[in-house]
Parts: sequence; structure tokens; C-alpha cells
Amino acid sequence: MSIAMVFPGQGSQTPGMGKDFYDAFPCAKEVFEEVDEALKQKLSEIIFFGSQEDLTLTENTQPALMTVSMAILAVLKKEAKMNIAEKISFVAGHSLGEYAALCAAGALSLSDTARLLRIRGKAMQNAVPLGKGAMVALLGVEPKDAKEIAQKASSAVKKICEVANDNAVGNIVLSGENEAIEKAIELAENFKFRKLAVSAPFHCSLMAPAAKIMQDALNEVKIHVPAVPLVANVIAAPTVDTDEIKELLVKQVTGTVRWRETILFLYGQKVDTVLEIGAGKVLTSINKRTVPELKGINLSSVPALEEYIKTL
Repeated sequence: MSIAMVFPGQGSQTPGMGKDFYDAFPCAKEVFEEVDEALKQKLSEIIFFGSQEDLTLTENTQPALMTVSMAILAVLKKEAKMNIAEKISFVAGHSLGEYAALCAAGALSLSDTARLLRIRGKAMQNAVPLGKGAMVALLGVEPKDAKEIAQKASSAVKKICEVANDNAVGNIVLSGENEAIEKAIELAENFKFRKLAVSAPFHCSLMAPAAKIMQDALNEVKIHVPAVPLVANVIAAPTVDTDEIKELLVKQVTGTVRWRETILFLYGQKVDTVLEIGAGKVLTSINKRTVPELKGINLSSVPALEEYIKTL
């Protein structure tokens, strides 16, 4: 059996996430406490008791989702004696989840990861004035058609529209300025679409100011060689090179999240099981659309984790 470990991104958050782990396992509680200390803020209280609106603020969402993932992983490592270097072939994460993946693989410390994601969240939120950008998911579309729609929309209104996320077969997200996104929706008349409830147009060139901020922030932290290869979002290929990892994290802010290709790569490397570590079940669901044969195990609750441990 070859196992990959993946970590969710924005959209998987929900108030109260991770509270069952916090209450049941001291090692999970320690993760929340360390992040609170690193951020000089009771992020755990926002996660457990805050409103959906508070949690959805990007500067909170990004470190919050990572914290829940790391708390669950701490329990898995302690209760199941999970040694990532021995048991896991690859790690990957969707957008902000890439930071969680690097933390899981020992490339980043928990405190540094939390601080970087707080900076990233603020930078991405502030890169574009509120209300100027939007994102839309096109459903049932091929990658080449989505790219063509984005290019035509951009040319038609002289505004930015780019492919932000290639999530799964038939699930591609466009990001850009409002006028261009509306034009893309008009051009995508043969496909279903869903406008996303986001506060900014992520993963497009409008995020360039945030990429510069992240470059400066990443230059201030130590990145270690990960225990297992990271399959990076923007290249859908593995790396353990610390300089390349830093470069790819910067490019990831404006670049396309190539998740469909990431899953195809893992399957091509004989990975047969993917563990989703964190809140929600988004990745487990979309991975099946790309590779139905892939076994997906979601560890977002204490019962789910306890059930998985029984199989080991």
C-alpha cells in the first residue's frame, strides 16, 4: 500500500471544527495552544465559538484550517504511532493546505506556519479592493475550454480573468475582475456554473502584491528538507528542494492550483490511498471525480480517526 497525505484549503472551514479533538486529546489541545501563542491571539476561540463571518475572514481561515489539520495529525501520530517518513509516500495540500503539508512533513515549524498563513491571509485579502474581484466554478468543462473562456472574457472587456483552480475532472475555477468574470459566465453558456462566496479573487495575477509580501515573509523563516516529497500546486510534481519550495510558495499566490493533475500524478506513482487530514471532506470528494479507483479516507472527526486506526 502506498499512501499520500493531503490537506484541505479555503472552503472547508466550519465553526466548531476540531473541537472534538481538542476536548478528547491533550496533544491536539497543545497544537491549538501553540498557534494561539504564535499569533498572540485566541484563534482557537474564533474556531470553536466564533461566527461563520469571523471564521471566513481570510486572515483567520488560513491559519485556522492549518491548525485543525495539525491537531488531527498530532493525534494520528500519537495514537497510531504514525511515522510520516516511513508510512507516507507524498504530501500535498490545496492552496493554503500546502503550508499544512509542509508542516506535516517537518519542513516548517507549527509556529512559523501559523504566522506565515496569517500574513498570507491578510496579504491576499488586501491585494484587491473589496468587491472588485470574483471567482466562479465552471462545471462539466474541460481544461482547454476553461482556459479559452478565460482568455476570451479577458480580451473582450480588457480585464483580468484567469484559471485559478483545476480542481477535478469537470470542476475548474476562474478568478479575476468582476466584469471579466461576468463575461466568462456569459461565454460559458454551455456549462453549469457556481459563483463562489469569496472575499477576493485568489490565484490570479491580481494577487501579485500578496506574492511580493509572501516572498519577503518566506525569506525570514527556515525551511527544512521535508521528510517526504511535496507535490506542489503550481507544478503538480514532487520536490524536496528547500529553495524551490520557497519559490513555488510565492508563485502559488498568483498561480493555478493544479489539483486534478496532482491527483493524477499520485495515482501514476502507484499511490492507492489518500488520507485527507483536516476539516470537511472536499478533497476526498473531488479526488474521486478524477480517479474513481483511488481510495479516499477522510479524517475530519474523532470517530473517523478511531475507525481508521482500527484498520492499521
